[in-house]
Amino acid sequence: MNRCIWAQSSLLEQNYHDQEWGVPVHDDRLLFEFLILEGAQAGLSWVTILKKRDAYRLAFDHFDAEKVANYNDDKIAELLANAGIVRNRLKVQSAVINARAFLAVQQEFGSFSDYIWQFVEGRSVVNTWEKHTDIPASTPTSERMSKALLKRGFKFVGPTICYAFMQATGMVNDHVTDCFRYAEITTNNHE
Repeated sequence: MNRCIWAQSSLLEQNYHDQEWGVPVHDDRLLFEFLILEGAQAGLSWVTILKKRDAYRLAFDHFDAEKVANYNDDKIAELLANAGIVRNRLKVQSAVINARAFLAVQQEFGSFSDYIWQFVEGRSVVNTWEKHTDIPASTPTSERMSKALLKRGFKFVGPTICYAFMQATGMVNDHVTDCFRYAEITTNNHE
């Protein structure tokens, strides 16, 4: 069974690839989770974040944006002492800032999903990459998304982070064409 090369290093990456990566996400809680995790990943490998994902869920109240938005200095200090997550002050603080911006988007658009999926006109972009080296780190769409999110006060949402977010949440299908998930996701999204 062919799968994307990045998913062949560990069972954790393989399971994430086979079950989640590229599957369209419209649930706001899960979108918030990916937004925070992709920001936490900046400068690190994705497998590092996958290994810490359960600890992140516990530390950040299962990514309940309303709870995270109300974190105070004591809670941030507690998080910075938590070895289960990436203990970077700017990244932890950005989660709180992003929760507040996330709630503002929900208030304005009804849901974060409705807002964020506008960048791809509500449909997954199906790419046709033959090799993993063909896949870009960012695109004009992720650059537009980054600028829009930054303007709304979000942090750790550069074009590369936004593109990784788009890949993770199925806004783009970046499985290579000979990966077994490419056809599955493409078929399931266009039935």
